[in-house]
Amino acid sequence: MRIYFLGICGTAMGNAALLMRALGHEVLGADTGIYPPMSDHLRKAGVDILEGWDPARLARLRPDLVVIGNVASRGHPEVEWLLESRSPPFVSLPELLRTRLLGDRANLVVAGTHGKTTTTCLAAHLLRAAGAEPGWLVGGVPRDLPDSSHPGRPGGPFVIEGDEYDSAFFDKRSKFIQYLPRILALNNVEFDHADIFRDLDDVLRAFSHVIRLVPRDGAIVANGDDPNVAGLVRDVAFCPVVRVGTGPANDCRIEDFAEDAAGSSFRLSWRGAEWGRVRWSLPGLFNARNAAMAAVSAGLLLDRADPTRLPLAPLAAFQGVLRRQQVLVDRPDLIVVEDFGHHPTALACTLASLRARHPGRALVACFEPRSNTAARKVMQDAFREALAAADSVWLAAPHRSEKLGDARFDSAGVAADLAARGLRAHASASFDDLLAGLRAEVPALGRPACVVFFSNGAFGGVIGKFASGK
Repeated sequence: MRIYFLGICGTAMGNAALLMRALGHEVLGADTGIYPPMSDHLRKAGVDILEGWDPARLARLRPDLVVIGNVASRGHPEVEWLLESRSPPFVSLPELLRTRLLGDRANLVVAGTHGKTTTTCLAAHLLRAAGAEPGWLVGGVPRDLPDSSHPGRPGGPFVIEGDEYDSAFFDKRSKFIQYLPRILALNNVEFDHADIFRDLDDVLRAFSHVIRLVPRDGAIVANGDDPNVAGLVRDVAFCPVVRVGTGPANDCRIEDFAEDAAGSSFRLSWRGAEWGRVRWSLPGLFNARNAAMAAVSAGLLLDRADPTRLPLAPLAAFQGVLRRQQVLVDRPDLIVVEDFGHHPTALACTLASLRARHPGRALVACFEPRSNTAARKVMQDAFREALAAADSVWLAAPHRSEKLGDARFDSAGVAADLAARGLRAHASASFDDLLAGLRAEVPALGRPACVVFFSNGAFGGVIGKFASGK
């Protein structure tokens, strides 16, 4: 089959294109703003990438199927041609995965507001180490897997990041509705994606839909310490619910968690019996929870009766995902960390972990309000409270602020509130000003510093420039 990807250089679209190529399909696609690393991965695999949009060119190419990514909506020239011509057929990315890949697989779908990418990588890493030859699709760059996507053995287990964001302009259901979970991991649920969800109840409704798709011979692995997850799974009667957490009512318990500058350690027990002890480099109780969720989910996929047959030893060498608490500089005078955090809870957890690891250092938090939610003021108070855990805060202007008007995040107002509490707090009108101010402040703090950058984007190039000293 000849498959054309409209918006092929997006992370999810590009990795799905590579999966289809690995399955034997002819793959090509178009995009704008084509740049590495995805463009390099695609071309290395023999995928043709076309620049820009051209309905006449698409008509000449005559693909058997068109996959429409989230970059396209009504008014897009190729979308309009597809709607008018009625041929070739088109699908969303999740529908492609369901119909061309996931239908005959034992799928582990990792869902939740936080930790999806890391937990997906952990589960694939554990299954791979156990010899299960899994396939996977993750929304980041893993350090422990050969690539962000892999088909795995035919009919074998497949681990996929289950995103609650909508599928396409013509299908506003959450992506994970298409992913056919055998095992569904529910890490946590909070309000997010304010551009498509009205409130927390709206988010919970989306998660309630995917819960209904787990078969009787599958299982839901739930964060037993999260009240929103607890409410979702409270009355589930059609499949087993396995709970993971620190509390005594959980089937899998995380115990004896400790953290220092070298890493963290914890113990997992399964229904009262010790499963194993873990010492690794990843920070925070939140990552220990990601590991426990991944281990239980992967273990149940292999042995529904006894998930503890899955070895935990491979966790010791797990390095994580790029841009998730990634240490860029580690010197006696300065530590620089890059993090993908763009939700108040994520910022709070990472700052608490960094404070525990580096208690003698000044903690400097730099935040770019960039996601569709973070750039709005809907969570502004929660972001302010999370950032108050730092000693110094640097705030960039919200992304696309000119389009949000009065609904935009008020960086200057948040900085003023934090300064009134006695913190060093700054709101910068430009990335250049932020970089210059940060470079001047850090040496003047009078003690070694840990500087963490939070952004789901490029932060205007500030991160690389500060870390390199150039």
